[in-house]
Amino acid sequence: MIKTDILIIGAGPTGLFTVFEAGLLKLKCHLIDALPQTGGQCSEIYPKKPIYDIPAYPEILAGGLVDKLMEQIKPFEAGYTLGERAETLDKQEDGSFIVTTNKGTKHQAPVVVIAGGLGSFEPRKPQISNIVDFEDKGIAYIIKDPEVYRDKKVVIAGGGDSALDWAIFLADVASEVSLVHRRNEFRGALDSVEKASELAKLGKIKLYTKAEVKELHGTDKLNSVLIKSTEADVEDVLLEVDNFIPLFGLSPKLGPIGDWGLEIEKNAIKVNNAKDYQTNIPGVFAIGDVNTYPGKLKLILSGFHEAAVMCQFAYQIINPNKKFVMKYTTVGGVEGFDGSKKEAKKEVVQSIV
Repeated sequence: MIKTDILIIGAGPTGLFTVFEAGLLKLKCHLIDALPQTGGQCSEIYPKKPIYDIPAYPEILAGGLVDKLMEQIKPFEAGYTLGERAETLDKQEDGSFIVTTNKGTKHQAPVVVIAGGLGSFEPRKPQISNIVDFEDKGIAYIIKDPEVYRDKKVVIAGGGDSALDWAIFLADVASEVSLVHRRNEFRGALDSVEKASELAKLGKIKLYTKAEVKELHGTDKLNSVLIKSTEADVEDVLLEVDNFIPLFGLSPKLGPIGDWGLEIEKNAIKVNNAKDYQTNIPGVFAIGDVNTYPGKLKLILSGFHEAAVMCQFAYQIINPNKKFVMKYTTVGGVEGFDGSKKEAKKEVVQSIV
């Protein structure tokens, strides 16, 4: 039996940052993740994708963010059960919980935090009859290493942020990038839409709007795609390609967590955001993309905020007879469980009103 103060289900960015916030309160954490490494989607799906909305980082690769988080939490000596999926949640007479994984590993803690992102994922595939024949033979549904597409002819399909961001990124990597979308309007961020349009004007991206990839051709591997316009007076285009990347999103599934008696709304866990991000089960919290509440923003930085607030209330559950007095890290520094301490600089900060 693995015992800890806070058991975190999900070792993505939000779960990792929870270790830091809990560590400041001298609370020990253990993380469970079905993936064989930490980082969640940032490590498994898009480690080389740039992220632009992390405070103090104008741009940071997803994998680089995970590296920085691991460095930040190192003093707090978290435990990990990786490559195993949390299966069951059982409440004990003393109020604690036992979470058992699919491999039978048992964990006990007074507080359980679900930080599992959007759960497990399956790609949304376009309706093309022979698409399975070319999977891993020119077709991929996620981009892990953009260098795979160096000097290749690439077709990306989709109209959201992921399709736009990768088309922009690969414009400087691939020999030719074509972006196909079934509408004229894109769903992504305005800045990304403007960048893609500018690259199209410069000839670095070929844009096919009001169009869809309808046929795939090749023998041992993909060598061409047929792009059909939704407008009757526009001719079809047979395009020679090395790679086709349909980015229509991923279908999230909560998996076994969905059977724990939690209140679920549209495949997300409802929480009390007015107070502590606790679920309908006292002692079980949900933070990050896995939760939902009025005004929810599915951003990594939102998960970081939720982790900080949640840990304050988790402390009260774990230490009901203690009063916690919050100290800023700029005053108290950061001390790990091994006794090492990063001292805060003693500075006088003057407020200007």
